Amino acid sequence: MSSQHLFFNSQRYQSTLAGSRIIITGAVHGNEICGTLAIRRVIAEIDAGIIQIVSGCVTFVPVTNPLAYQRGERQGDRNLNRRLLPTATPVEFEDHVANWLCPLLAEHDVLLDLHSFRGEGEAFVLVGPENNDGDIEPFSHAEAELAMALRLGVHRMVDGWLSTYARGVARRQQRLGPNADARMLANANTQFGVGTTEYMRSVGGYAVTLECGQHLDPQAPEVAYRAIINTLTHLGIIAGTAPAAVKEIESLRIYDVIDKLHDDDHFIRDWRSFDEVKKGDLIGLRHDGSEVRAEMDGRMIFPDAGAHCGEEWFYITRYSDRIQEGNA
Repeated sequence: MSSQHLFFNSQRYQSTLAGSRIIITGAVHGNEICGTLAIRRVIAEIDAGIIQIVSGCVTFVPVTNPLAYQRGERQGDRNLNRRLLPTATPVEFEDHVANWLCPLLAEHDVLLDLHSFRGEGEAFVLVGPENNDGDIEPFSHAEAELAMALRLGVHRMVDGWLSTYARGVARRQQRLGPNADARMLANANTQFGVGTTEYMRSVGGYAVTLECGQHLDPQAPEVAYRAIINTLTHLGIIAGTAPAAVKEIESLRIYDVIDKLHDDDHFIRDWRSFDEVKKGDLIGLRHDGSEVRAEMDGRMIFPDAGAHCGEEWFYITRYSDRIQEGNA
């Protein structure tokens, strides 16, 4: 099947009573199918009358990127979760996805975006910034977003994505040379860090990304299913007892993104997401032998030994005190 014969599909359930409007997305990356499986399970239970819609509305998008999903790969022509913006001149398949998805996101108040990751590790949630009126990601729904994140059933939370990404992009711009190709120019675009959740916040809503576990972990669809049910009961959209906030959760803040500067840059060990690092620990070596060390105590996330020159190599986090008594 060619991309010309693919189509976009969403399914909406609308109550007669007013309430929150949430959109739940799966397979933004085509090889991350836990959300797709969980969404289809919830749809089947709604249709069978097992789950009852009691207020507001919920829109499900089981497969957000059908080309990537068809191929069983992370992306079609490019990563949908980077530079997600409508365009008047679509070229890549993901441009067409954005032109369909972005208006759909803007019709809602809340987004739950379901993902998985390549390496081993525990599920975690990515949230946005604290309330602010800054230039990078102004926001005013931090309390509601955090309350939702604490009810997904996971015990680790990460924030600081877009502000860290902006710093990384600034460094990429400084490294651009006169012979920079289209990929290098795209990676240095200030909007490159905008994905589904960042776009949702930009149009007045709030959003979380749930990383449900390793791609092939049989428990990942269960994590996604539990998160959907918890979120919908928390918002009062479906009947059921509202879930309590998770009491023990580790809070981390991304403070830097490190790019590969040469294809031969390499890690000194097999890093996994959330491996602990201490200040001064050796993380990797550049191709010229120079060392890359941790600036402070924290954890590694999203290490990618297979990254190419100019791409994200790994992110590094520090411990955060954002979760306090009373946040629930």
